[in-house]
Amino acid sequence: MNRRIPVSTPRLLHIRRVLLIITLFMIVATQAPIHVHGHTAPYLKVNRVAPTVLNPGDWNAIRAQLPASSIGPDAYLKASNTDAGDMFGRVAADGDTLVVGAPYEASAARGVNGDERDNTAPGSGAVYVFVRSGSTWTQQAYLKASNADSDDSFGSAVAISGTTIVVGAPSEDGGTSGVNGDENSNTLFNSGAAYVFVRSGTEWSQQAYLKASNPDAPDMFGTSVGIDGDTIVVGSLMESSAAKGVNGNQADNSAERSGAAYVFVRTDDIWVQQAYLKAFNTDILDGFGGSVAIDDDTIVIGAWAEASATRDINGDRTDNSAVGAGAAYVFVRTDGSWTQQAYLKASNADEKDYFGGTIAIAGDTIVVTAEGEASASPGVNGDQDDNSREHAGAAYVFVRTGDTWTQQAYLKSPHPDTFDHFGSNAAVLGDHIVIGAPGEATSGEGVYGANDAAGAAYVFARVGGEWSQAAYLTATNQENGDSFGTGMALMDGAIIISTLSESSNATGVNGNQADNSAPYSGAVYTFTILSDTPLSDLKHKLYLPLMHQ
Repeated sequence: MNRRIPVSTPRLLHIRRVLLIITLFMIVATQAPIHVHGHTAPYLKVNRVAPTVLNPGDWNAIRAQLPASSIGPDAYLKASNTDAGDMFGRVAADGDTLVVGAPYEASAARGVNGDERDNTAPGSGAVYVFVRSGSTWTQQAYLKASNADSDDSFGSAVAISGTTIVVGAPSEDGGTSGVNGDENSNTLFNSGAAYVFVRSGTEWSQQAYLKASNPDAPDMFGTSVGIDGDTIVVGSLMESSAAKGVNGNQADNSAERSGAAYVFVRTDDIWVQQAYLKAFNTDILDGFGGSVAIDDDTIVIGAWAEASATRDINGDRTDNSAVGAGAAYVFVRTDGSWTQQAYLKASNADEKDYFGGTIAIAGDTIVVTAEGEASASPGVNGDQDDNSREHAGAAYVFVRTGDTWTQQAYLKSPHPDTFDHFGSNAAVLGDHIVIGAPGEATSGEGVYGANDAAGAAYVFARVGGEWSQAAYLTATNQENGDSFGTGMALMDGAIIISTLSESSNATGVNGNQADNSAPYSGAVYTFTILSDTPLSDLKHKLYLPLMHQ
């Protein structure tokens, strides 16, 4: 049934004018994304105070006809021991648990919930675990490596699945191989390590210390990590074996910095290495393993410096005429054995695009970013060949039908600009993708260009196989150089965005954002999505712009 707004005759013309404005906003709302500025969720509230052109009665009558606005309380998260240069902000989330790495934190503590104040191990790194109860966030744990040492960079990469966390420390120097070896053998510079932590009730403990089966200096095992259930994948960006494919010869170090990835599986709390993965076109300096992602029995591995010029999925891998074009490799597991399923390339692959710099997967959808891509085309599926915006960045969406992968979308910022680095990070959950552009110049009013490299993030939604932009997010306390959008995660009911360069000296949850006395300490912002208004509905809803009184 249609409902009418009861109005008195003398005000009829006035109300019609206002409704015309609302109609115009409706038209815009169905064609353009909602811009969210400041520390708000990806919804704009209808102002509760009547605009000066209306009396409260008329305003309330109009508001009653509008779609219900949904916005939840947000949080501003900082480390419990914030310090300059810690770069708190490597994020991962699952359920109601958020994990944040700070790879340059300096405490010499070891294990769980040790002394945060002892800054005698610069660059050792730390990880902070936050949990959500309703709309309230609290820090649950402070994690350190069991062999924490200066410059290990513990927390450079984090991942979580259920009650298990894996943390990468690519600069760790241990000389042992395999699982739970000698942690104090510092004989291989930057060989790297990964650490597994598990939660029982509310208590966290370290379950395993993982090393490559062929550790070497400086392989940087732990550059990237991923976990799903009882399977972990760890990237080793600088590994130098010339092996190709699965479980090849690990001892041949003739392909310098080609990169590798390692798969570990858990049975009854015991972790063992299941596979050693290499590209099928292994070459020097490819950076295979610089990014990894896993969902069930599918692993995706990025090689951001791979040089093939092909623009086809499963195309010619031997043409190395596009240095830094990048690639991504899909592996699948059947009965415990891994095989390569696909070789993914950008549809406009070009030199120094760095496709594969970030990878995310959810079911049969993969997102691969290319922060060096240079097209000036805005939005979704535009002109890919206009290379007039150096390092503007792009993201590519691939979908699987059966065993076949195809590119579904080519995503860009609606206003690509030079050195925006759109695609520095990305996350996907169901039909939603969030992509960071830490180099973007923005202002707190959603105006582009005011704060250099303040950064932004974009939310895209898929409906019926079609992608469109749904929201635009910025930090509430944005400053030049904060690079909001460096890290991100999606979880049920929330979007998580981080900035490694934020400078507030606040600690804990919802502290003072205005005190910029701790440069590069880093911060995390949560944007709450209420379940009664799905993210995918954003572009179809009408919200009036915020009116400043």
